[in-house]
Amino acid sequence: MSNKVVVIYSGGMDSYTVLNRAIKDGKEVHALTFNYGQRHVKEIDVAKGVCDRLNVPHQVIDIRAINALLAGSSLTDDIDIPEGHYEEESMKSTVVPNRNMVLLSLAIAYAVSIKAEAVYYGAHSGDHAIYPDCRPEFVEKMKEVSLLANYEPVDIVTPYLHKSKIEILTDGLSMDLDYSETWTCYNGREKACGKCGACVERLEAFAENQATDPLAYES
Repeated sequence: MSNKVVVIYSGGMDSYTVLNRAIKDGKEVHALTFNYGQRHVKEIDVAKGVCDRLNVPHQVIDIRAINALLAGSSLTDDIDIPEGHYEEESMKSTVVPNRNMVLLSLAIAYAVSIKAEAVYYGAHSGDHAIYPDCRPEFVEKMKEVSLLANYEPVDIVTPYLHKSKIEILTDGLSMDLDYSETWTCYNGREKACGKCGACVERLEAFAENQATDPLAYES
């Protein structure tokens, strides 16, 4: 049985924790990062730095051309990034249509090509309200399809599917991870805004873990 896995690694704190959890669990990790035209493209540079430091094989794939088909998300279009918590209706503007199905399909193909046994990604319970492609039902159906779609079955692994971002951070801190090596903010400016859904949830996770976020914030 192969011990090789592909981790969809955005450079954010969730996928950073997944990446390190897979390494900690003894997997041979191959990281895959997608440039889909996100405003917070800064996270890609962060991801490159982490993979260089960890000596993890890393591919950055430019799929910006698909944005001709994917309109209406504040993460890729000229639409204001909403502020507040993910439970608010306004956060639906951050949905990129069918993003995880597209990214998982590409990652599964990559896994088949390098003979990896699984694709890992960082879906978690905090995303269930807003993002349909992070919900357990979606993950289970994609796993079924992935195990059927190729001669070599590829599993989909979501270590934190039923965990909150607070619990993800708890696990990361237990591994002594340095979260200054991550980027979460949806605004790709020099400092994190502290107001978008991603920042609010991140700061909440640090507060609940009685830890200090090492990132610099505008406010």
